[in-house]
Amino acid sequence: MMWVIIFLLFLGLFCEPASAGQDFPVSCNTIEKGDTCRSFPEWFFSPPACFSNHYGIYRNPLQFYSGKEVKTPEDWAQRRREILVRWHELMGPWPPLIRGQQPEYLDSVKRENFMQYHIRFYWLPDEKTDGYLLVPEGKGIKPAVITVFYEPETAIGAGRQPDRDFALLLAEKGFVTLSVGTREASQRQEYALYYPSIENSSVQPLSLLAYAAANAWQVLAHTAGVDSSRIGIMGHSFGGKWAMFASCLYEKFACAVWSDPGIVMEETSASVNYWEPWYLGYHPKPWRKRGMITRDNPAKGLYLKLRKEGYNLTELHALMAPRPFLVSGGSEDPPERWMALNHAVQVNRLLGYRNRVAMTNRAEHSPNKESNGYICRFFIDFLNP
Repeated sequence: MMWVIIFLLFLGLFCEPASAGQDFPVSCNTIEKGDTCRSFPEWFFSPPACFSNHYGIYRNPLQFYSGKEVKTPEDWAQRRREILVRWHELMGPWPPLIRGQQPEYLDSVKRENFMQYHIRFYWLPDEKTDGYLLVPEGKGIKPAVITVFYEPETAIGAGRQPDRDFALLLAEKGFVTLSVGTREASQRQEYALYYPSIENSSVQPLSLLAYAAANAWQVLAHTAGVDSSRIGIMGHSFGGKWAMFASCLYEKFACAVWSDPGIVMEETSASVNYWEPWYLGYHPKPWRKRGMITRDNPAKGLYLKLRKEGYNLTELHALMAPRPFLVSGGSEDPPERWMALNHAVQVNRLLGYRNRVAMTNRAEHSPNKESNGYICRFFIDFLNP
């Protein structure tokens, strides 16, 4: 691994972001109400020159597990299916999707230029959740975005952490939004979902979160006034991991934004912690102590097999093609993540698409008004409210 570290340090010394030297118009740094600057900057679809055509240490998704090369879109359809089947085999199959349910409407509040509904619905076969449905004023069919986090209140502007009110921001721009979160599990410091029980989960928790998001899509797609072909998903940090797995594993999501989740598996940051039992390292309690992998505190479960056998999340990124996605990168997803994203770019190129994989960057993990402005603009461009 030492040569990889030296290579990344070398690139860091001489690599300049693709947008370096670009003047960001002041009126475009954030999107305010009534702002007409709608276009997502094209340069965010291109890596810095020093990361162009670099693919890191990740396995090429344009190669079947047998080693056969993917050469045509028809080949890719088979390879895509192979990846999806393999990962579901590894993580555990989903229960059947919950279709045709009618959510319970618990209360409603008139806000700004939209209605806020508190709703409840099944997101697991035996478990309901509650969330907030924000519906902008005005007639006509609208696009929609699901937001995911530790609890549903933050995204509607009722949380304590700033610049995480994604559902509110998007509702103000004309999107129907549905904010959901794992409030009760997070209060218990279990964070994710477990099926059929936390004592004996047959599905890796991060995959089950994706399943829950797919059921939220089912609810939103059958909400009056929502265009089911224009539903996206986004989340930050824990929610970014959740949104990434949901959008990759459930192709009905039209596009996605992943805010600084750590888009690959590695063991260099305590925040890029896919080894934890609430992500891809599920094991029955008592759980390992939260934190970095050490000799005294090893990882357990599926995560060890994934790493030993060379799997990484670049295979899941490839499943997005040709659907667009944005990595809103911070401290956990710096510009060198383009070496992972270049694989998804290659898949889109094979399919005849460009400008489907984007990344913005900031220094801090926390989102800010500028990064949120680009998130809004991305959804505006691809979902067209």
